[in-house]
Amino acid sequence: MTGIALDVLCDVLDRICPMHAVLGPTGHVVQAGPTLRKVVMDRDPVGARFLEIFEMSRPNMARDMTDLRSLAGRRLRLRLRNGPRHALKGVLSPLPVAGGPGALVNLSFGISVVDAVRDFGLTGADFAPTDLTTEMLYLIEAKSVAMDESRRLNLRLEDARIAAQEQAFTDTLTGLTNRRALDHLLERQRQAGRPFALLHLDLDHFKEINDLHGHAMGDHVLQVAARRMMGQVRADDVIARVGGDEFVFVLLGANATEGVVNAAARLISKLEEPILRDGHVYNVSASIGATLSRFYEAPDIERMMADADHALYAAKAAGRGCHVMHDPRNRPAPVLRGAG
Repeated sequence: MTGIALDVLCDVLDRICPMHAVLGPTGHVVQAGPTLRKVVMDRDPVGARFLEIFEMSRPNMARDMTDLRSLAGRRLRLRLRNGPRHALKGVLSPLPVAGGPGALVNLSFGISVVDAVRDFGLTGADFAPTDLTTEMLYLIEAKSVAMDESRRLNLRLEDARIAAQEQAFTDTLTGLTNRRALDHLLERQRQAGRPFALLHLDLDHFKEINDLHGHAMGDHVLQVAARRMMGQVRADDVIARVGGDEFVFVLLGANATEGVVNAAARLISKLEEPILRDGHVYNVSASIGATLSRFYEAPDIERMMADADHALYAAKAAGRGCHVMHDPRNRPAPVLRGAG
């Protein structure tokens, strides 16, 4: 075969077998397809011995060109000696070349093509147009796009779920926790057996503001009161709006009466500060009833809520603007005013 004829043949092979290698009589590569050149990343395969670039894993008998030519038509299994160790498939056919008997070897990746595409930076253009690998690559790309879109959709759905859950557990006017979320929290606290304090707060004189100045002003007072209350508790504590002007506090980890008394006093003092709007001054105060989970051998949430309510009624009866701690011994509890 003349050099011109080989050039013509190799031009055709580059298009239909881009992972081919033409071997000369000594087993050296005299021509390599464009994809094979990309796969042999650390060297130019032309001029190198084929068996120095690839090792034969099956059959493993090939040592020279004579051995290679004896494998004509058989299924070959090879690996690169350097670089990613992907399994390659191949088939060899005798091919006369200038200087003596040569061979044509055509290679493919088989089922390792996905990893090979990644490791060698291959695209559909690196495979023959009729190679089914291009269809598989298309399907893989389509699947990847679909999975990416699915992940984005799942993230949007998760964001929507979280938003809906937050909305379901949040009082829309004040941004505080609502009664539904409070019930879940108290039940978790009961099951965990961790100490906590329960405070029931009611705004004094709120009805008068609603009746005299309208619901819009009443809503403003509630929002201001909520912000002030949040500023008086720790980040881990929970405030829930459970009625029009009723709030329940859960002070997590609270185990001492003194700390609860101090927290209640701070809340009352802060809520007694005047509320200014449109040149007018509005005043409210607060009454609080409180209890501690340690007062109960086995905390019962309904009983704790009832005891905090009774303490709140005692604070109201005592003139409002004060707080009462539930006495587990059923003695009259002391009435305490705000901190200042």
